[in-house]
Amino acid sequence: MEKVKLYIKETVHELIYKVSWPTWEELQGSVMIVLVATLIFSIAIFLIDFIFGANPENAFFKGLLYYIYSIFS
Repeated sequence: MEKVKLYIKETVHELIYKVSWPTWEELQGSVMIVLVATLIFSIAIFLIDFIFGANPENAFFKGLLYYIYSIFS
């Protein structure tokens, strides 16, 4: 049990005194980069799914795969 107490004490000490935490401005910049990248990737995946996916319920555009599948069926 003494080893567990020592481990927790050393962990807390390292987190308080040895870890270099980002500043508020650095954190905001990193969050904005993650949000923009997530938005770009989600739009790209949506467009790929919309263009190539087979969706016969969609009245506007059924997808390229739907038309390719309909050729062979």
